[in-house]
Order: sequence, then structure tokens, then C-alpha cells
Amino acid sequence: MDYFKNKQNQKFSKTLRLFLPLLLLLLACQSAPTSNSSGFDNAAHYSKYEYNIPMRDGVKLYTAVYVPKDTSQQYPFLMKRSPYSSGPYGPDKFPGGLGPVGNSRFAEEGYIFVYQDVRGRFMSEGTFVNMTPHIADKQSPQDIDESSDMYDTVDWLLKNVPHNNGRVGLWGISYPGFYVAASIIDSHPAIKAASPQAAIGDWFIGDDFHHKGAFYLQDAFNFFSFFESPPPNPTDSWGERRRFDGEDAYSFFLDLGPLSNANKNYFNHELAFWDSLMEHGNYDKFWQRRNIIPHMKNVTTNVMNVMGFFDAEDPHGPVNIYHSIEKNNPGINNTIVMGPWFHGGWVRSDGSMLGNVSFENKTSEYYQQNVDIRFFNYYLKDKGTLDLPEVLAYCTGSNEWHELDAWPPPAATPASLYLHADGALSFNAPADADAASDSYIADPSNPVPYTAEKTMRRTREYMVEDQRFASKREDVLVYQTDVLSEDITLAGPIEASLYVSTTGTDADFIVKLIDVYPDDFPEHDDKYMDVPMGGYQMLVRAEPMRARFRNSFEKPEPLKPGEVTLVKWQTPDIFHTFKAGHRMMVQVQSSWFPITDRNPQKYVDIAKAIEADFQSATQTIYRSAQYPSHLQVGRVQ
Repeated sequence: MDYFKNKQNQKFSKTLRLFLPLLLLLLACQSAPTSNSSGFDNAAHYSKYEYNIPMRDGVKLYTAVYVPKDTSQQYPFLMKRSPYSSGPYGPDKFPGGLGPVGNSRFAEEGYIFVYQDVRGRFMSEGTFVNMTPHIADKQSPQDIDESSDMYDTVDWLLKNVPHNNGRVGLWGISYPGFYVAASIIDSHPAIKAASPQAAIGDWFIGDDFHHKGAFYLQDAFNFFSFFESPPPNPTDSWGERRRFDGEDAYSFFLDLGPLSNANKNYFNHELAFWDSLMEHGNYDKFWQRRNIIPHMKNVTTNVMNVMGFFDAEDPHGPVNIYHSIEKNNPGINNTIVMGPWFHGGWVRSDGSMLGNVSFENKTSEYYQQNVDIRFFNYYLKDKGTLDLPEVLAYCTGSNEWHELDAWPPPAATPASLYLHADGALSFNAPADADAASDSYIADPSNPVPYTAEKTMRRTREYMVEDQRFASKREDVLVYQTDVLSEDITLAGPIEASLYVSTTGTDADFIVKLIDVYPDDFPEHDDKYMDVPMGGYQMLVRAEPMRARFRNSFEKPEPLKPGEVTLVKWQTPDIFHTFKAGHRMMVQVQSSWFPITDRNPQKYVDIAKAIEADFQSATQTIYRSAQYPSHLQVGRVQ
């Protein structure tokens, strides 16, 4: 089938595949040898069995089970459910590692490892549904969701796999993390430990494909270009991957033009979920039903949530799933581990650096040696001790672990960072006249890039990237404090409150909180980007807001040209110390391309917008006593 319908796709010499790092990892695991880097030979110690386990509605799910050859004892199950393939398929085919990746620590401990293809994916029967809606009141065997499929699977495993000790543990990262969270609602009593990691919570408010209503163009385009490729199940193949020509994503997506061109020039309505993304531009029932966070009820297992403060994909789900479990299930052991990691970085790196930023410690090694294996051993094998606090969080900047009784830390008190004249930023409220403001022209034909790197790959390093490339632009407002005389630690979410006006009828606003290094900050050799570390502007957190959703994500409203309007939104959580000698900086802009799609700045259905709808607009940010634009933060004294 020909997917190349315009001049952009006639050049094959520089063709690049747009895959997320997760896919590359999964494919590498499928083709890896049976032994891993530690030298542990899985095939020598485990026997593999493949089953098609029947669910209550008759659909059968492919399940691979790896059982220790040593049958002198009983073992707990450690299970992962995934839409990304449970391959390699075949009774003599083994993956490169068993259990949570990183090394062979779980395989050497001795577990019965279970991998399952979810409904409609790869070798499982049934119909696949993205972010399966939870059914709280099941009336018949046809009322199925991820909770019921897990319940039926556990029942079958307990009865049919010998040498099990009657206990089940669950783990998964990203989409598999969602399946862990969804599977422990109305928990099967045999599930004794569950770890949803980087779990997707809500695909409109803050995970993956939308943040505060702003469409994450590059991520969605890349993901569904490969994710919807497999042919009808059952299949052991990923199917054909779409290929796209280009040298950098900024130019590729700018040349793409309006969103409607994705189908016109590339997808031809062959990607069902892309069409759903285009049809459901508001937070309607389609998205509300896929929000798993409110449904975290009747959770009876022990839970360890894991998240990265620099997770570009799923920064919203993990902490909100944790809070929902905490609220709806009093008395259970529900903890959260928060580190300085990218998406899955706690098992996919040593956790000592991201981009140019050093965290000074191998935080992932600490996690693997002291956290996840102890959690599962303790609850599934009655082995060892577990001194896991309610919250284990790594504070960047000061670069140290903290054990906390709650999140955000009880010691964090509300404080506000106010925008001032002449690019100043401080904890003091402004006293300027009502009209005090700063303006810039936002031009959709020249959007602010999210990275200075020229690449087709959506980088994970952009989460801590030097922002000097953006601060030099005339369409980016910059505010910074004086040099700090003492350390300032911020923890929890940031709430942005901007008083704005525009000459258009819609707008995006992106707020970035930045740690500005001293001019004499020492250089180091392990750089991701060749920029000086003196004066480095480390991105700590950024989050967009589509202003049409300022009052409701369900019922958008246009902006009135020239009218001062309050736009409020919350960013994902941070835990960061701005050291004495550094500065705190806030940048405000109206595009972040191509992470977010371009707002036409005209109130139209963006998925149906034409080129003529895109217009320049003057955005004004007020910073007066009456209109005090600010960021509310949690400050730990």
C-alpha cells in the first residue's frame, strides 16, 4: 500500500522511522539471546509454556509462562500484561531477560514469570480497545474490562500452573503500567503486590497525547504510525511500519501544515485511533471513559507506584493514580517512588544523568538494589525486610533521596513567584499599575521549537535541555530572580495563573520553570549537547495550556479579543532545589513545536482547520497589582 502521496515522501534516501524509544526496547528484547548481560541463561533455568487462557466471555488470551526447572519449592507469579507483544513466540524462544528489566535479579531469585498479550493484540483473540474503559457495575459475562481479564487469568493460573505458592505480583511500565493499575481495581485476592510504573492515567488531561487539551502532535503521530500497523490478530508480527522522510521533526511537521493533512497525505483514514483523536478534540465521554484515575477502588493489594520527574510521556498518571488509590482505599499499603528519571529510566539507565544534567548518584542502581526487588520479595516470598516509606523521592539540584510521610511533603507551604517589570521574578507581589504588561507576537508559521536539536526523534533529553535557544527569541517572555542567596526547594505541582489578553480568539500558553546555573559553573565531559554549562538554563518543568479550555475541558470557549482573562492550569509535580548562586527563571510562550500542534489562534475546530485559519496574534501577559500573573509553588523551608 502506498503511503507516500506528496513530494515530502518521494525521497527515500534519508528515510527515518519515527519510533518511540519504548518500541525499540521491546523489539530488542524480542530478538535478544536467552542470556543477558549478567551471563544468566534463562533457558537453562526455566521452562517455557504457552497457553490460550479463556476469559469469562469465551475470548482466549495468549499467555507465556516461564517456570523454574527447580521444582523443589513453590514460587510466586510475577506478571506483565502488554499490548506490545509477549514475544518471542514459540516454546523454545526466550526473551533476553525475565521480569523487570535492568539485570537478571528477579530470574535469579526464582519466580514464575507470566507475559500476556491483551485482547486483540498479537496472539490474543478479541477486539483491542485503547485505554479500555472500566465497567464499575458488571451485569453479565459480556461486561469485560482489564480488571475482569486479570481476575480470570489469575484464577486460571492458580489452578493450572504447578509449583505456585498462591501469590501474584504485577508490574509494567507505561501502557503496561496502565494495565497494572486497571487490573487491581476489585483486586483478585491472590494479587499481593502490584507496581504500576509510569502508568498512563488520562490521555486528555496530561499523559501522552494531550496536556491540558493541547494536542501532543509529534508523540501521537509517531506512536500510532507503528502501533496500529499489525494485521488482524492473531499474529506474531508487528506488521508494516510507516516510514517518513525528513531530517528534523520541526521542518517535517511544519511542512505537514494543518492536522487534516495527516490523513490526506499519510494515513488515509487507515489509523482508527488517529481518526478518534481528530474527532474528539474536547474532553467528551470518549476521553472521560478512558480516564482510569477515578476508578481506583476496591484495591486490596500492596501497591508501589513509580514515576520519573522528567518523564516526557506520562507525568500525570502515576502521581494521580497514587492519590486516587490513597483516597479510595484507606488502610492499604500504597507507596510511591519518585526519581530523576526519564520514561522508564529506573530500569533503562543508571539514573546518574539526563542530557547535560548530572544527578551525581546512580539512582537507578539504588532503586534496583533496594526498592523493587525488596518490594516483591517481601510480599510474594516472605523474604527480607521492607523499609519502604510512604514516599521515596529524589530531590534534584540537591541530589539526595528523601523519605516522606506524604506527597506533596507536609513541610511544603504555598508560595507564589510573581512576574515583574524588566523581566524580574520574585516571591513579592507586584504593585504596578493595572495596565502593566508585556507582549509578544505569536506567529504559527514560525512557532517556538521545543528543542534546539535538529532531529526526527522526539528526544527525552528535552525535559532538562538548556533553554537559552528559546530565551533569545522575541516571542518568548523571560523573567528571572536575582542570584539566590540561599537554597530554595520546591515540591509538588505548580499552578500557573496568567492574566492574558490576545488579538485572536484562541491561544496556547506554555509556562517553563528553569534553573539558571552560575556563569562559572564547571564544565564536564559527559555532555549530550555541546553548550557551555556556565549560564546553563536547565528546564525543570514545562506545561502547555490551550486557553479555550480555561473554564472547562468539556465545554471550550473562545477568547474575546482585547479582554483580560485569567488562565489557570497545573503542571506535573517537581522536587527540585535551586541552589544558592543560581537563579530561578520563568519563560512564557505560545507555541512549543512540534511537541504540541500549532494553535491557529482563531477559534475553530483545529482538526478541521485550513491554512487560512492560522493567524498571527499579539499575546499580552499582565503583571500588575490587579492582574498579578504568577506561579504558585510548594516551598519546603
